[in-house]
Amino acid sequence: MKALCIDIGSKTQDVVLYLDFEKIENCPKFVLPSPAMLISQKIAKLTQEGKNIYLYGYNMGGGFKKEIKNHIDKGLKVAAHPEAAVAIKDDLNKVKEFGVDISLTPPKGYVPVFLSDFDPLFWESFLKNIGFDSFDLVLVAAQDHGYHHYLSNRIGRFKIWEQLLSKDLRVEDLLFEIPPSNLTRLRTIHSITAGPVADTSSAAALGVLFDKEVEDRNQKEGICVVNAGNSHVTAFLIYQNKIFGLYEHHTSILTPDLLQEDLEKFCKKKLTFEEVFSKKGHGCFIKDSNIDFSNAKIFAIGPKRDLLKGWANFVYPGGDVMVAGCYGLIKAAKYKGIL
Repeated sequence: MKALCIDIGSKTQDVVLYLDFEKIENCPKFVLPSPAMLISQKIAKLTQEGKNIYLYGYNMGGGFKKEIKNHIDKGLKVAAHPEAAVAIKDDLNKVKEFGVDISLTPPKGYVPVFLSDFDPLFWESFLKNIGFDSFDLVLVAAQDHGYHHYLSNRIGRFKIWEQLLSKDLRVEDLLFEIPPSNLTRLRTIHSITAGPVADTSSAAALGVLFDKEVEDRNQKEGICVVNAGNSHVTAFLIYQNKIFGLYEHHTSILTPDLLQEDLEKFCKKKLTFEEVFSKKGHGCFIKDSNIDFSNAKIFAIGPKRDLLKGWANFVYPGGDVMVAGCYGLIKAAKYKGIL
C-alpha cells in the first residue's frame, strides 16, 4: 500500500508518501508551497505583465483573493468559470460584486489560470521523478469554512464544529470517507481524489496522537492538543480519543499571553463562545461531561507553536512537526481500518 498524504495549509502543503512496507522514518516527506501560494505568484506575475486572466478548474482554498483584487484595481480584467469562481466566494453574485465576470468559456485574449487543491497529473509526475510510478490511496487535509447562505465565515465554520461535536465524536470520525455537503472545499477534493479528507485542524490533532506517549496519556487522563497554524490556532480537549471541547482563533490576532489565558480558561471549562468571538476568533465549544481537564497537559504543534513556548509541551510526531497533519491522516486511516 502506497498512500499519498497531503496537508494543505495557507503557505505550505506538507506531504508524506506512506509506504506500509517501510518504517515511518523512511517514508518520503516533502514541504512544498501551497497550491494557493503558487496561484498567488502566478496572478501577481500576470498583473505585472498587464494581462487579463481567466480562472478555470475547481473550487479550492482562496488564498489568492488579494492578488485578484490588486489585478482588478490595476484596471485589468478577471473572468472565471462558475466552478472555479466559488474559490473566491461561494455566492456567484458576490463574486461579480468583487469585480470578476462569470463565463463558461475564456474571453478572447485572457490567459487561463487553472485552479485546484489537488492536481493528479502533477503528483503522478512528481512521484515518478523520485521512483514511484503510482499510489493506491490519497488522503488530504485542508481547511474548509464551508458554505453558509446567511452566516459569516467565522460563525458558519464554527456551526459546523458545533454540529460535529454535539455527537459522541471520536477523533478518527473527523476523517471523512464522504465529507458533509456543506464542506464544499473538501467535497471538491474528494471528487478528484476519491479518498478520505479531513479539516487541517482535525488532522493536526490526530497527528499529536501519532506520538505514542501522548496517545497513552490520553487513555489515562484528559489532554489539550493545540495546533498553532499560520492562519488559525485550534485546540481540542481529548480523553480516550473522544473530543470534549474545541477552541479556534486567528493566529494573527493572538499574543502568547492572550493564548495562554484563553487555554487556561478553556481547560477549566470557563471559556465561552462569546468571549472568543468578541475578540475576532471563531469560538469555543465545550461539551457537558464529568471529565476533568483543569490540569490537562497541553501538547502543541504547528509552525506558530512559539506562541506557546515555555508553558506547553512541543510534540514532534514521527520526528517532524511540519508533517504532523499527514501523520494524523495516517493515524485516523489506521483507526478506521483504511490503512
